[in-house]
Amino acid sequence: MRALEFGNALLATSTPFLTLLLAVGLFFFIRASVKDRTTRVRLTSELPETELLLQIQTYFINRSYRVKSIAPGRERIVLEGYVRPSWFLAIFLTLLAACGCICLALVLSFTRPEVRDLFVGMTLLAPLAGTFYWQRAGRVEEVVLDLDASAAPDRLAIEITAHRDEIIQLRKSLPLTGTDS
Repeated sequence: MRALEFGNALLATSTPFLTLLLAVGLFFFIRASVKDRTTRVRLTSELPETELLLQIQTYFINRSYRVKSIAPGRERIVLEGYVRPSWFLAIFLTLLAACGCICLALVLSFTRPEVRDLFVGMTLLAPLAGTFYWQRAGRVEEVVLDLDASAAPDRLAIEITAHRDEIIQLRKSLPLTGTDS
């Protein structure tokens, strides 16, 4: 009989605790959706310098970037473009927050039945997740290209500082090889 009481007491305290841990994880997941993921990589190509630069320029113009500045002495090109927030991710985060709020409200309403309506009202906070993402994800981002023609006689090395996803797409589109620095 005591073991059953102990098991019920443990279940009554561990379920809300684990649910709160999941809510904290959801909070940090939503916050991480707008985190800056700027990366610097060194890429090389066997293409001639003019041809490679033309391909890179075309790539970034197609992705709605524009040239912000060119430093000819330092062989540096800075591009700038507005990165729009994703409707899909805003809706996904809102639905995820709604699901998390409903689960948290359900568990909390079992522990405090007298204020059940207050806990269920927490679900109305879910659109704040999508709004938070939408306001913070849309921003102007820079891409910095540092050219290094002295890397090897037949290869042009480029150090690119940009968003991680932009670098991944660039690698897929152009004949570039290299590693993160």
